[in-house]
Amino acid sequence: MKLISFSRNGAKSFGAQTHQGVIDIGARLNLTDLGAALRQAGIDAIKELGDKSHADFALAEIDAYRPVVADPDKILCAGLNYDEHVQETKKQRTERPTIFMRVAASQVAHEQPIVLPLESDRLDYEGEIAVVIGKAGRRISENKAYEHIAGFACYNDGSIRDYQLHTSQWGPGKNFESTGAFGPTLVTADEIGENEVLTLETRLNGQVMQHATTEMLIFSIPTLIAYCSSFVTLAPGDVIVTGTPGGVGAKRNPPVFMKSGDVVEVEVSKLGVLRNPIRGESA
Repeated sequence: MKLISFSRNGAKSFGAQTHQGVIDIGARLNLTDLGAALRQAGIDAIKELGDKSHADFALAEIDAYRPVVADPDKILCAGLNYDEHVQETKKQRTERPTIFMRVAASQVAHEQPIVLPLESDRLDYEGEIAVVIGKAGRRISENKAYEHIAGFACYNDGSIRDYQLHTSQWGPGKNFESTGAFGPTLVTADEIGENEVLTLETRLNGQVMQHATTEMLIFSIPTLIAYCSSFVTLAPGDVIVTGTPGGVGAKRNPPVFMKSGDVVEVEVSKLGVLRNPIRGESA
């Protein structure tokens, strides 16, 4: 099942995207956000409503997409999780995953602008795969990790590189408003095989900049879930962003940073295409 978050006629909601149109699950649950629905009703109830209901309107009738989970309690991001990216940054592999955090306010949706802020001209793309938690857990074992996944989505961990490198802490460069894109859909875990290999590609103005598969992850998705749940309880609606492959703009010769008017796309097999124009922030 494909789940989307959207606005329509001035109201926010979420639902299932089908060949017939959109099933407004939010209206049926009297909830506006997918994260809240995952926490209160659960992924099984959401899927059941999607399976037994008819479409309420055409996809073309939504006003805009929203970040597919607009209200996560936590966004945990893995850094340096592909060897090619480790090498281009001249870093060393670590024994444990490198984890940093994003705030929900830094996210935008499919087709919404990623904003180049006034403070910088070093806006970089990072195509990634996001995992959304469907079942709460602490100290989750790797062999049980997939039982805790609600679904998967495309993510662009847009980064303001000069702010990211101000100190050894990456947080500022990863949390500028409207820089992290998330969507367009959440593909539920039952649509993706537990050992299925997904292919990730990032394109800037149509040119392929990154290409990798999940076989190339240093720390697998189950490993990331197990590690993150070792220090925090993962809640339904939480997001784990699994890392970007090599080919980022900052490490090219010469560097390639995104500018106003550019279009960036992140495509993941079976998950779709996340597309965002770049817009310079107005003074």
